[in-house]
Amino acid sequence: MINQKEYSDNTSLYTLQLASKIDSITLLENFIDELSAKYNFSDEVYANVLTCLSEAIINAVLHGNDQNPEKKVYINLEVIENKRLVFTVTDEGNGFDFNNIPDPTAPENLENLSGRGIFIIKKLADQCIFNSKGNELELHFKV
Repeated sequence: MINQKEYSDNTSLYTLQLASKIDSITLLENFIDELSAKYNFSDEVYANVLTCLSEAIINAVLHGNDQNPEKKVYINLEVIENKRLVFTVTDEGNGFDFNNIPDPTAPENLENLSGRGIFIIKKLADQCIFNSKGNELELHFKV
């Protein structure tokens, strides 16, 4: 379910609540498609937003909420003057220490099948901020 509010200062707010299951990615993809059409994302912005949000949601569902059907993933979006996107992704998990993530480019990690999500997010988003608990991620993009 997507909620939207428009404010007079050229700010729009969106909220999206997802079940803790992998197929919730489909709802996220549809949401990003709608945003892209409304705000005319370039191909690069579209790809970066889709990739970062998909990685964040997968991490929230798998690692944050442990695919617990009782828990949700919350996405908030603030669109500022149709130029900046500020996404907040929050899970109901215990969080993690985002300062001690193994470097996926280190030789001993190159063949690992997972562990690249946060690295990818940090490379593609204009800004990436974790809360102190490690269960909330704020992502900034310029449109």
